[in-house]
Amino acid sequence: MNIASYIDHTLLKPQATYSDLDTLCQEARDHHFAAVCVNPCNIAYCAKQLQNSDVRLASVVGFPLGASNSVIKAEETRQAVADGTDEIDMVINIGALKDGDEKRVYEDIQAVVSAAAGKTVKVILETCLLSREEIIKACELSKQAGAHFVKTSTGFSSGGATVEDVALMKATVGDAMEVKASGAVRSYDDAMKMIKAGATRIGTSSGIAILKGGEGESDY
Repeated sequence: MNIASYIDHTLLKPQATYSDLDTLCQEARDHHFAAVCVNPCNIAYCAKQLQNSDVRLASVVGFPLGASNSVIKAEETRQAVADGTDEIDMVINIGALKDGDEKRVYEDIQAVVSAAAGKTVKVILETCLLSREEIIKACELSKQAGAHFVKTSTGFSSGGATVEDVALMKATVGDAMEVKASGAVRSYDDAMKMIKAGATRIGTSSGIAILKGGEGESDY
């Protein structure tokens, strides 16, 4: 298995410098990772670094809390697309989901899907904050809204991906969507467990360690 093709090589730390981004993008090119994932302010810079490569560019919206208004998430998405991103990883309105306000959650996701204009949209659920029933509902709403992936975590909350959550998400969306496991995926064994549970993408800052069979020190 070419595990590199599953990895979104991620750098979302606020202190990331251009030098850090240069390294990130070069590593992604050298190892043919699926994508790099960076903060919105770094999209245009990384798009230039990834020109003429097979590496996709992803960025985040409503990150990391998901608490921005939907109109702001939509505008952030439009700007990200204009700057050159290929994929959008958005955080849902977690409070609205826990309130049972399905309409608000659906409209929030759909606003980003519409603004993405056909670009891949991954919906971050922040599973560590949700019950089993809420994970299922969030997956169903993401599917209804036309998103392409459901994603476990931001990596900035109280927990990350678990095998159980990935399996539940995949069982809920079936073949209609893909699943991205992120947060707490630091080793080759971690990544393989998530892939076996149904993940087709792994979001991690430990991509190089995973390829070498070691263990990284952090998620993002």
